[in-house]
Amino acid sequence: MTGLIKNFPSDGVVTVNRVILKPQYTVEDLEERVSVLCENVKTYHSETGFIGGFVCLNSGMISNEGSTIGQAVESPLKGKEALIVTFWRSFAEHEQSHRSPTFQPLFKEALELCENGNEEIGYNMLWSGAAYSKAEAAAAKAAKEKYKAAA
Repeated sequence: MTGLIKNFPSDGVVTVNRVILKPQYTVEDLEERVSVLCENVKTYHSETGFIGGFVCLNSGMISNEGSTIGQAVESPLKGKEALIVTFWRSFAEHEQSHRSPTFQPLFKEALELCENGNEEIGYNMLWSGAAYSKAEAAAAKAAKEKYKAAA
């Protein structure tokens, strides 16, 4: 299922960059440079494979319910680590975007912030989806109850 990202093809590619800020830079520095970079991608690559993306910042919260590595209180990378996630029709189109003369200078400026250099990994989407509406959730629960003996 690929219904969460509008127009994302079933054979599309997701890329993930993990950025750890150097101590001399702030989240505002990251926001500024990445927003300029993302605007460039939207402007020059929306017609050549770019579908969408998002940037998220490590909030420090660690799920003790969803983690199996102990009962951590807070991530040491709070406010220092960000993920830049983009969605593309194909990996080849993504790679072509990086060779763009308008992209390269902005990319180099963004990389100056990175303590960890940069490794951008491409993933194939296996599933995405939005939450059920209230009515859909009720119907799904009713169906599970009705057919749970068959499962």
